[in-house]
Amino acid sequence: MAGLEALRADEARRSAAGYGDGALIVCDRLVRVYSAEGIEVQALQGLDLVIAPGELTAMVGASGSGKSTLMNILAGLDAPTAGVVKVAGHDLGSMAARERVHYRRSVVGFVWQQTSRNLLPYLTALQNIQLPLRFASMSQPARRSRALELLEMLGVPHCARRRPDEMSGGEQQRVAIGVALAGAPTLLLADEPTGELDSETAADVFGALQAANAELGVTVLVVTHDSDVSGMARRVIAIADGRTSTETLRSAPADGGGPGHAVEYAVLDRSRRLQLPEEMADALGMRDRVRLEAEPDHIGVWPDSPAALPASDAQPTGDEHA
Repeated sequence: MAGLEALRADEARRSAAGYGDGALIVCDRLVRVYSAEGIEVQALQGLDLVIAPGELTAMVGASGSGKSTLMNILAGLDAPTAGVVKVAGHDLGSMAARERVHYRRSVVGFVWQQTSRNLLPYLTALQNIQLPLRFASMSQPARRSRALELLEMLGVPHCARRRPDEMSGGEQQRVAIGVALAGAPTLLLADEPTGELDSETAADVFGALQAANAELGVTVLVVTHDSDVSGMARRVIAIADGRTSTETLRSAPADGGGPGHAVEYAVLDRSRRLQLPEEMADALGMRDRVRLEAEPDHIGVWPDSPAALPASDAQPTGDEHA
C-alpha cells in the first residue's frame, strides 16, 4: 500500500497544476482496490480521464477492464481508494454521505442494462418518470408536464400509460433514460443500455441518448460492447487493465450526416505512459520492450529486434535476448 500513500501525497500538487481545467469529468491517477479474504485486486490502476461539458462519449473494454468500477464511482455508488475524481466540481473522493445523496439526486442520472433496475413494474411510464421529481420542489402539474416532454423527446409518448410489461425492451430503455433525465442532471451515465437489444432497437436507444445530449445539453457517458453503437459516437475511449488505453475520434462529415473519418490514438497518462493497441503490438511481435527513436515531428516505435517477432516471421540471427 506504500504506492497508494505516495499517490495520496501527490494529489495536492497535481490538482494545482491545472489538469482538467474546465472539464466536467476529471479523473487523475484514479485507483480502486478491492480486498477480500486477504487478497487485493486493483480494478483501476491510475486511470486518467477528462471529459468536457456537453460531450457524448462511448466507453469500451473487455470484461474486468474496470469500466463498471469507474461508472459506479462516477455515479456516487462507490468511492476511490486513491487519486482524484471530480464531476461538475464535486470531489467524489471526499464527499460526506449527505452530499453523496444530493449528488445522486441532482447531478447524475444512471441507466442500468437490466430494465428491471430502471423501472418500477407496477407504475406506468409517466408515473416512473414523475417519481424522482417528488424529491424536488415541483408541483404535480409541473411534474406531469416534465414527464410528458421527456417521453415526447425520447420518441415514446405512446407509452405514457403503459406499464413496463406492456412495452418492448427498447421502449423500456428509452423510458428509463427519461427517468434518469427527470431531475435535469448534468451528467447521464448509461451502463450497457443496449446489451439486451437487437441492432435496430439499440440504434433507437442510442438515438435517444443523442437527443438528450443535443436538446438538453447533458453530458453523456455510455458503456457498450456493441460496435454498432460505439461506432455512432464521436469519441470512443477504450479501457484496459484499469487504465485508459486508446481513444478513437471521429470528425464530423461535411454533409452533417453522421460520424465521419475515425482516427485511433494511444492515450498518454499523467506519467506519459501509453498502452499500445494489442492487435498492433501482436502483429509486430512487440513484447517486454520496444525500440524508440526521436524524429523532428514524431517518435518511432519498433520491435526490439527480429528475435522479438513471431517465430514464423523471425529469421535466425544467432543473437538472442534474455
